Amino acid sequence: MSSSSAFDGVDPEIRALRASSFGGQAAAYAEERPDYPDAALLWALEPVSGRVPLRVLDLGAGTGKLTEVLLRHVADVVAVEPDAAMLAQLRHRLPGVRALAGTAERIPLEDGSVDAILVGQALHWFDLDRAVPEMARVLAPGGVLAGLWNLDDDRVPWVKGLKEAAASTVSFKQWRRGSIPLEGPHFRVVEHAEFAHGQRRTAESMAATIATHSHVLTLSEAERAELLARVLGYLRSTPETAHGEFELPITTVTVRAVLG
Repeated sequence: MSSSSAFDGVDPEIRALRASSFGGQAAAYAEERPDYPDAALLWALEPVSGRVPLRVLDLGAGTGKLTEVLLRHVADVVAVEPDAAMLAQLRHRLPGVRALAGTAERIPLEDGSVDAILVGQALHWFDLDRAVPEMARVLAPGGVLAGLWNLDDDRVPWVKGLKEAAASTVSFKQWRRGSIPLEGPHFRVVEHAEFAHGQRRTAESMAATIATHSHVLTLSEAERAELLARVLGYLRSTPETAHGEFELPITTVTVRAVLG
């Protein structure tokens, strides 16, 4: 079950480098990245929403962006994250959450110990051949797995221009349903939904957000400075973004699958 995504055709070594690039900017990631819309989480959890108590794992939890939203709806949340710096940020921001070091391919939880696994902005980094059986192992019967991605909505012309200025390879317009293959012997009833979202930004904070993206983090210092200067120049010269705060339109793509 090899995963297919925006990273098709990317050299495996480059992909691995990008996957491990976030820790060095963990504080900036926590500060600049958007959260997730409540509606997307509630839709993801719908198949198990009647379970009491509802036990949820935030897998690949990063600095806790998804965990924080989950806590508005679920009392029993455990977070698992492989990067030590990201995990430290999560523990600092959400000290009451049980937060463990671990990976999707080796989850430090017992069999059948959670009702749902939610993955924010990370499922495409997993080795699905190994991760899918492992996620199925820790889910209770009938449990749900859901992936969520915040994608800048480049159907909007100025956002399309921003993506071009940032040399971003992640595009909502190019998002393909089924790009993360989950249906198989473990999971069934794979469904997709999209939710409108947004984030208040300025030219400077938007550039700071882009600076936390993996394709920017892995550039040389000179290349990164050149790209971010180009982004700032674009934002400061575009009517929609040139004057103080603006709303970045985001579409949160959500995929859920039920354990067979």
